[in-house]
Amino acid sequence: MLHLYRFLSKGLAAAFLLLPFFFSNSVQAEGLNLITDEETEVLLEKIIKPLMQKAGQPYYRSHIHIVNDDSLNAFVADGNHLFIHTGTLIQADNVNELAGVIAHEIGHIKGGHILRQKLEIRELNNLSLLSAALAGAAGILSGRADAAFAIMLGGQSSALNKFVHYRANEERAADETAVKLLKATGQSPKGIRNFMKKIAKQNQMSGREETPYFRTHPLTPERIAFFEKASENNKLPTTSKYDGDFKRAQIKLKAYLNDPKAMINELKKCADKTDCQYGLAIAYFRDLQFRHAFALADKLVGQEPNNPYFYEIKGQMEMENGQVKKAKNSYAQAYGLAPQVSDIKFGYAFALLEDNPDTPTAQKAIELLNTITLKEKNNFQAWTMLAKAYGAKGDMARANWAAAESLAIIGNWEAAERKLKEAEKLSPAPQLKIKIDDLKERIKQEKKKAP
Repeated sequence: MLHLYRFLSKGLAAAFLLLPFFFSNSVQAEGLNLITDEETEVLLEKIIKPLMQKAGQPYYRSHIHIVNDDSLNAFVADGNHLFIHTGTLIQADNVNELAGVIAHEIGHIKGGHILRQKLEIRELNNLSLLSAALAGAAGILSGRADAAFAIMLGGQSSALNKFVHYRANEERAADETAVKLLKATGQSPKGIRNFMKKIAKQNQMSGREETPYFRTHPLTPERIAFFEKASENNKLPTTSKYDGDFKRAQIKLKAYLNDPKAMINELKKCADKTDCQYGLAIAYFRDLQFRHAFALADKLVGQEPNNPYFYEIKGQMEMENGQVKKAKNSYAQAYGLAPQVSDIKFGYAFALLEDNPDTPTAQKAIELLNTITLKEKNNFQAWTMLAKAYGAKGDMARANWAAAESLAIIGNWEAAERKLKEAEKLSPAPQLKIKIDDLKERIKQEKKKAP
């Protein structure tokens, strides 16, 4: 099940292909539109984890994020968080291309570039240059802002030149690391070469002219030449055992994100294939053609009865169409096949709570949601639903505490503290009192950090 949400982070850095560094800071200020979809994330883990291991870096699945943006880009941020644009996922021809992009970003992590960029930025701040650089970033994106930018900076431009030169060297180092990681994991560098050609073509079509002045990446042709050389006499495969799963994930993303009527027309051309039927079911449902959507959902679970994601999508459709009892059954089957998948557990709990649950049913939902919040401590939706589940069971002390946790996640400290006071009035059990006190202390610390 695909979800959209907003992400706010400090210190976005090391953009892969299109976005200059300074532009990524403006993205930070506004927040990012992120997507969660467990089926896609499981696939990404299979691609990313071996590269991380060869780079000697710890892998945390919670640090991998999908950005709802159709541009060809990826970047890393503080805490070694990796962000991949949906444009990259959808427009990559195969796993080899995607692995090349990811390997480049891991190169930034392995090289410690984020921390060093912070030090460089601090130097720029000391020279009062960063504000001027941010003001000129949008101009750089539009095409030929070189001269105006240089005039604006005047005699102090040498400091920014130094920074930009440093950034370009980082990108070269990340490219070199990418080639090494691909080789270490038995993959060809041809994929990243081909993806860079996509970038060059996109730049050409957009009318963007790359110039050596004030840019943070080596010129795209220069990078293509580097990967061309790395690909010479390279016999490593460009195919992957995950290519089929990748194509399915691409169709699913497109069906959720693109115009549903356009997707129906596109996917009808391959409607005899299961992957296209998957996308068609989603597109039909988004286009409110419920009869076609449910017919395809039934067909999908018939074709792959052990695929939990087909039951999940069927349950989601039933839930959103008001067929709560059917949704409970579909989610129960999905959960039986994949009890570890958070999206399925959440959907199952949601369906249970929407059907006037008795105490045992509410307790089942609580158990499902507790396993999610234990693993994903900042899952706002899970905490909110957990508060509802405790309320349905009649445990208002825990309902108020769970609500406070959800409010704290979004930074609504005052409302969270009010909920904790309500929980304390209900004479909570000692174990719950410890949790309440812990949250009160966390809120206290967060309020100290606030500007």
